[in-house]
Amino acid sequence: MSLIADLLSLPHKFAVVGVSQDTTKYGYELFEVLSKNGHEVLPVNPKYHQIDNQPCYPSLSELPYTPDVVISAISSNSAIHIAKACFDLKIPVFWMPPGTESLEAYQFCQANYLTVIHEICPLFVLKLPRDHWQELP
Repeated sequence: MSLIADLLSLPHKFAVVGVSQDTTKYGYELFEVLSKNGHEVLPVNPKYHQIDNQPCYPSLSELPYTPDVVISAISSNSAIHIAKACFDLKIPVFWMPPGTESLEAYQFCQANYLTVIHEICPLFVLKLPRDHWQELP
């Protein structure tokens, strides 16, 4: 099974950095769709105290437990900071969907043996028929 298929098909703990209370924003959609697919989702954004009656954390270092995966929903300019936080906090997987990735963050992850997923949107994958998931990295 591919890493992406494993992460999305079995319940995992995700942190979404850049989650929003605005239901039209990508960060909120990630939070909502992952939650509806049976995953625990920890919203991260210093602007909010709650997202849909769930605590929202100001940073990855303030999460109550270590997630399996961090997904970025913010600008690619912040990707390197998220990658370094994942490394420091021993979060094993950093996922940078299209529009959030940076070469610097990718290279940092590779150099520090941090699993990195990029150029693939988790929301797109969840819309695919599951028999196509084996083709994913």
